[in-house]
Amino acid sequence: MMMPSIFGNSLFNDLMDFPFDRGFSGTSKRESTLMKTDVKEKEGVYELEMELPGYKKEDVTAQLKNGYLTISASKNTGSEEKDEKGNYIRRERYCGQCARSFYVGEEVRQEDIKARFENGILMLSIPKEEPQKPVEENTFIAIEG
Repeated sequence: MMMPSIFGNSLFNDLMDFPFDRGFSGTSKRESTLMKTDVKEKEGVYELEMELPGYKKEDVTAQLKNGYLTISASKNTGSEEKDEKGNYIRRERYCGQCARSFYVGEEVRQEDIKARFENGILMLSIPKEEPQKPVEENTFIAIEG
């Protein structure tokens, strides 16, 4: 059954989300700003710059496994406001995580990747691995006679 939609969004999905957290394109504001990545190709390396606004270095991990580089970020924050008697006026919490993977090749080793985190931007330098040509072996065919 088709669900009615408003501006391209499913009406059912809109009911489950906080209404002021959505942009006009249908993605939430947080989705549109997290983990945007620029990839530059330079001689011998690829340079990645990934935006992680609001995250600290301790919140971010990078793992290389089976040729895939996976960047993960998780956050758990809370804020409280109390009146003079200690009663809650407002209490909010946020817990979330995001991850993104890139195939970098089976030949890349963990110690070859350089990473730096500054001002909410994760910068990675990944060496380019040239495809190795198979070594041709001279094989001789035995001639009988």
